[in-house]
Amino acid sequence: MEGRNEIRRGYDELAETYAARRSESEREGAILDEFLDSLSDPVRVLDAGCGQGTPALRRLCEETTAVGLDISRQQLEITAETVPAARVVHGDVTRLPFRNGAFDAVTAFNSLIHVPLSDHQRVVDEFARVLRPGGSVLLSEASDELERTNRDWLDGGVSMRWTMAGAEATREQLREAGFRIVNEWDAPGASAEDGPKPPFFHAQLSA
Repeated sequence: MEGRNEIRRGYDELAETYAARRSESEREGAILDEFLDSLSDPVRVLDAGCGQGTPALRRLCEETTAVGLDISRQQLEITAETVPAARVVHGDVTRLPFRNGAFDAVTAFNSLIHVPLSDHQRVVDEFARVLRPGGSVLLSEASDELERTNRDWLDGGVSMRWTMAGAEATREQLREAGFRIVNEWDAPGASAEDGPKPPFFHAQLSA
């Protein structure tokens, strides 16, 4: 619980700073476009850990019915302004407040990487639960297992923690939850300021 509280406090206290510095990379945009092109219309999509609404949620709202969920209320306040078309929900990815099969797809950009390692499988299981049979997930993780804490994140005097399971563990977690991996994209390297930049996995739930 303390780990999640640390993440929530960090994003609450530096919500505006993070939003000002966070921008969609060409790579993220291309991956998201490829993922969306693979989905059937119409779709209901959950952006789990939506942050301030970019890069995923704003793009999702252009083509889908999208819901953004985040643990930080301050981030969601920004999202409500920047992505007014989205429905925003305050919640925890380890206990998604949605019924079984509520969505056709789930995206998780840089959110699973903040979850304690002991809860990673639980989160992936939750993604599977809220997806319809045959639904898809696009999530980012890391090439290798890594735990890192920055005590002065974004020069704001607050802590931020990253806990990554690594690519092979993520593949196994997806398979354990009933997913089949459809595509992967390699990691582009690390950012000393914002934390490591993980690769992406596109997986489909068994029908």
